[in-house]
Amino acid sequence: MPRIMSNKRFTLVIVILFGYLIYTMAFGQHQPNAIPETTKVVEQMADSITSDIEPGAAEQTEAVAGHQTTHGESGGEEAAGEEPANESKNEVADVLLGLIIILLAAKLGGDVFERFHQPAVLGELVLGMVIGNMTLVGFNFFEVFQHSLTLEVLAEIGVIILLFMVGLESSVAEMMKVGTASFMVATFGVVAPFFLGWGVSLLFLPEHSVYVHMFIGATLTATSVGITARVLKDIGKIRTREAKIILGAAVIDDIMGLVILAVVTGIIAAAGNGGEGISSFQIFIIIAKAIGFVVGAIVIGQFLMPHIFKVGSKFKVSGVLLSIALMVCFTLAFVADQIGLAPIVGAFAAGLIMDKLYYKDFTDRGEHHIEELIEPIGVFLIPIFFVHMGMNVDLVTFGNTSILLFAGVMTLVAIIGKQACSLAIFDKSINRMAIGLGMIPRGEVGLIFAAIGSKLVLNGEKIIDSGTYSAVVIMVMVTTLVTPPLLKISLLKGDKRKQAAAQKS
Repeated sequence: MPRIMSNKRFTLVIVILFGYLIYTMAFGQHQPNAIPETTKVVEQMADSITSDIEPGAAEQTEAVAGHQTTHGESGGEEAAGEEPANESKNEVADVLLGLIIILLAAKLGGDVFERFHQPAVLGELVLGMVIGNMTLVGFNFFEVFQHSLTLEVLAEIGVIILLFMVGLESSVAEMMKVGTASFMVATFGVVAPFFLGWGVSLLFLPEHSVYVHMFIGATLTATSVGITARVLKDIGKIRTREAKIILGAAVIDDIMGLVILAVVTGIIAAAGNGGEGISSFQIFIIIAKAIGFVVGAIVIGQFLMPHIFKVGSKFKVSGVLLSIALMVCFTLAFVADQIGLAPIVGAFAAGLIMDKLYYKDFTDRGEHHIEELIEPIGVFLIPIFFVHMGMNVDLVTFGNTSILLFAGVMTLVAIIGKQACSLAIFDKSINRMAIGLGMIPRGEVGLIFAAIGSKLVLNGEKIIDSGTYSAVVIMVMVTTLVTPPLLKISLLKGDKRKQAAAQKS
């Protein structure tokens, strides 16, 4: 039996294959939507010949050319008809090639980072940054993928699927069970970073509008508790009181963060439609609309979803459960977009209302749960979003001292802001420091907020420009990297203190 290849050799083979693919694409025959060099040479020769022809001869040549054109109209029409087809084929080929590169980069980067016990999303982001900045070394091949509308749409669908999956991990029942401590932790963990982020933005970006400061504050509210949950599982602390408070607060934190995002994007959209000024009444309407949408989707969903799944269970064709789940997800995302909110708010709400009890008729006959059905779609689309995000990071901005300083202070504020969570805990037997640390990582949620901000435009300028975007990416990466070791240290020290206190008593 042949010996199984070691992990190091396997990684080396993947790296070599990836390098060979890049080399082939760079120096091979295929160049995305490139103009053949022979065509350029022929055009230059034609221009030089035409310029050397005598005026009379030129007129005669034009007459002959006109005669040939008249007799060759049908042939010209055929050529014109073939051009769109060729362009379409080129676009499809470019998208397919882009998907090959993005998926390979995502899995390669994710594998490397997971071997160092870091989230795969950081590997996907870093490889995207490498691909998107190859132009800095004169390698322009990947530029066409960076600006591909099709890949951008796939990335946006990927983030909708991601928030749908996040919603599926929670439920309305769990939300109702969250205790006072978790609710207060979430509230402090959203309010403090929001205003601290606003202040830092005002300090470093004084020339920008208040809407920019508001959005950066909103970006700091997000928490990616998946990283914290993994650390708690690794060290056997998932059933402790601290873990229950953190995980309970995460559910409320997600909803509060998305409502704030919805409100801020709504205010920016309203300001863009009606000029710089926006009245207090308009702001009140936007807040009411955002909260009303989330609450309304949950309440109405609780009533409608059992009936929808009941009707769907009558169909005998395969894939009905997944189709219903996706239709509800896309419907709420579409409605959210139409009323001026971010589509991810609707996707998250759709995940919340997919209670397992509602589709019990499907699972009773042997079908998988929605989480299991949606996972392969997420495996395909979600990495596209993170690699595409990395491709949009301009590494040149990392050489700007002011941007690095802004990123550093923003990171510090992001950490301090989440430590405010500890102020909501009054029980001295609970490790308050650990709870604050557990709420620090921004992870994928912070990146999603940054991506949305980079698409928002007010008075012809992006809310999140390239420099600010890079600063936010740095903040997300640092907060995600520092949380696991700090949380482990805090929890282990807390255990030692409890043991010492027990021995004294």
